[in-house]
Order: sequence, then structure tokens, then C-alpha cells
Amino acid sequence: MVYRTRGSRTSSGRSFNGGRILLALVIAGLSLLSYCSSRSYNPVTDETQYVGISPEQEIVLGLQAVPEMVQQFGGEDADQQAQALLDKVCNRILENSGAGDTEWPFECTLLADDQTINAFALPGGQLFITAALFDQLETEGQLAGVMAHEIGHVVARHSAQQIAKQQLTQGLTGAAVIAAYDPDNPSSQQAGQVALLVGQLINLKFGRDDELQSDRLGVRFMSEAGYDPRAMIQVMEILAAASDGNAPPEFFSTHPNPDNRITRIEDAIQELYPNGVPDGLDQ
Repeated sequence: MVYRTRGSRTSSGRSFNGGRILLALVIAGLSLLSYCSSRSYNPVTDETQYVGISPEQEIVLGLQAVPEMVQQFGGEDADQQAQALLDKVCNRILENSGAGDTEWPFECTLLADDQTINAFALPGGQLFITAALFDQLETEGQLAGVMAHEIGHVVARHSAQQIAKQQLTQGLTGAAVIAAYDPDNPSSQQAGQVALLVGQLINLKFGRDDELQSDRLGVRFMSEAGYDPRAMIQVMEILAAASDGNAPPEFFSTHPNPDNRITRIEDAIQELYPNGVPDGLDQ
């Protein structure tokens, strides 16, 4: 019989460590392989992406989430005139921009929530804006800026990319937790928790990048539809005023602060119209 004293390591302990590290390497390798094999070309954004689900799955996922989202924000708004204006603006963008050359079955919905200033897109083309934000907007062009931005999220397949990134992050951080854990050293659990936190912060950064890309796409789409893209800057100013100085620090937010986005939007407008925004675009 072999006795093991406290703090000593037997050959079985070394075998356990080696097996744990091998398992971690296998998990990490499979995660990377799965991520790299999910490459897809997006003709609208002209970039190669890594997406976690098919377009058909995106559409189904978005449709399944609609009832819960509508309920969460107080149901659909009863103002049919306001909904008609929203439909008009969305249809104009989709019928006159590159966003309309995609496979997504877009649908825009005005939500009854008059307290939460928000607009968002579900995977596959379901777009929403709350009454609280809708009522803050002063022009049709500003509404176009909001909805063109949300259309940008769908066209760029940000949800599918985020799913792929989360799958990769979960796989790599899971492997790190397995490799770092030592049953003889309880403090090793802390290393695993740090790895998980790092993974979460990486995904937050991707979220901010998605927002900035949607701003650029929004400028493009609303301009193609005949709206003055400077209206999007006005939207950012409205959002900044609505925050009343209480917005969380940018680094820990999935949305960049409006003040910081304005500069990026101005750059996108300058790139689109190097000689200045032409006259005749709708405000």
C-alpha cells in the first residue's frame, strides 16, 4: 500500500495534471477549429466574417425572440400614425440602399415604452424603437439615422458574429480554467475566474466595434436613401442630453458614449462626401 503525505505528489497526481492539460488543449484546439471554419463573406460590408449560425437560423432566432421583446417594452405602440411614419422611413431606406439587396425580412416596430430611450435589432431583421426615443426625435432624418444604424447591425450580421465569438471565448476560457485548476491549490480557482472575466471584456470590446460599424453603415444607407447623414449626429446629441451625465464609463459599456461616436460619424460623412454634403438631402 502506498501512503501519500500532505503536500506530496504521486505519479497518479502527475498523470492527473497531464491529463487535465491535454484535455484543455483539445478543448482549445476544437474551439479554434470551429471558429476558423465558420468563415463567410459579406458582400454588403465587403469583409470576411466568422459567424456562428446560418442566415436561416438568424431569422428563426429573431422571430422567436419577438414576443418576449415586445412584452418587455410594454407591447406595440397604439399610435398607428407614428407606426406608419416608421414604416415609411424603414421602407425608404431598404428600397433605396444596399441594405435592400439582402435576404433579411426586415420589419420595424414601434414599442409602447415611453420611459426607456432605446432602439435595437434582433437577428434576422426585426427592428424596434421605443416611444421614449421616437418622441425625442424632431425630424424624419433623425428617425432614418436611428433605423439605418439598426439595419446596419442586421446587414453586418453582428449577432451571428457575436455568437461565434462567444463560442470561441467560452471554449478558450473553459480550457484555461481546466488547465489552471489544481485540486491541491484552492487559489487556482481565482485564476480561472480571471480568465472568464477577460473573456467577458473581450466580448464587450467587440460589441463597441459593432456599434461603430453600424454607425458607418447607417451613414451610408440613409445617404443612399436621400437623407442627410448629419441627422445622425443630431441623434447622438439627443442621446447625450438624455443621459444627463449619468452614462456609465465607456470601457464597461457595449455602446460607445454618444460624444465619442460623433467624431466617427463625422469621419464617415467626410469619407462619403469629401467635397461636402450636397444640398437637397432630407433632414
